[in-house]
Amino acid sequence: MTPSIKQLKYLCAVAEHKHFSKAAEACHVTQSTLSAAIQELESQLGVVIFERSKKNVLITPLGERLLHQARIILGDVEDFVSLAKSHDEALAGEIRLGVIPTIGPFLLPHLLADLRKRYTKLKLFLKEDLSAQLVQRLQQGDLDLIILAFPYATPDMETLTLFRDEFLLCLPQGHALEKSKNVRQQQLRGEKLLLLEEGHCLRDHALEACKLESADTDLVYQGTSLHTLVQMVANGLGVTLLPAMAVEADVLGETHLPLKHFGNENVSREIGMAWRKSDPRREDYRLLAEFIREHAHGPKAIPE
Repeated sequence: MTPSIKQLKYLCAVAEHKHFSKAAEACHVTQSTLSAAIQELESQLGVVIFERSKKNVLITPLGERLLHQARIILGDVEDFVSLAKSHDEALAGEIRLGVIPTIGPFLLPHLLADLRKRYTKLKLFLKEDLSAQLVQRLQQGDLDLIILAFPYATPDMETLTLFRDEFLLCLPQGHALEKSKNVRQQQLRGEKLLLLEEGHCLRDHALEACKLESADTDLVYQGTSLHTLVQMVANGLGVTLLPAMAVEADVLGETHLPLKHFGNENVSREIGMAWRKSDPRREDYRLLAEFIREHAHGPKAIPE
């Protein structure tokens, strides 16, 4: 018997959550229904996909290979549905867009109203998550399109650059660098640098942009968001790097913290989009990209 689409979705959910009850909740079914479907799938294939114990659920090496293929199949199924919609007018219908937390809150709010006015039949469903989860959800067809920062591995996906987002150095009041008109990358060496916790690609992109190694600074990975980092700087715990889009969106609030540009050096990250190569709606995504480029930067100027 051929595995069903529902069984493949359950397989992906268990692999993601590593827990049957959490996977069942995510799939909006009972745990017994999901467990029975997975057991039936293993029986149909004559293999063991998951190792089960009272404490956790582990995927077997063969299960990993099957999981990879399941995600491809589910992505292809979504593309099959998209193909049926591809003859509609431009940017009409549903698009499930994933975006990382260091972009979404700062880029999208002022775009969405204008987007709705121009494309009245577009229904945009947003999902905010870390890059790794977004890429995985895109692979298996849970999302149609993602916006993230490059470089980032996007296997079997088509990518498109939207714009570059400058990094600015945010200082506590009275810091020695406050009197400098611009700063240089090398001046960060030895500083207590506040960055986001593990899993946020912004940390790696910021270090790469500043040509810094972990040993060059006193790295503090405590921030769960850019707003948290700002408050840590305001309390004199160190300095941080903020994307220009976050500054334009007033991430500093009422802190009035000093900001410094990095002279003539290219200290920035690349913002782009990615979608499955097999998705037939690439022209819609390119049209959306053009709209984002036109509206990406708000009117608020970044202090020199």
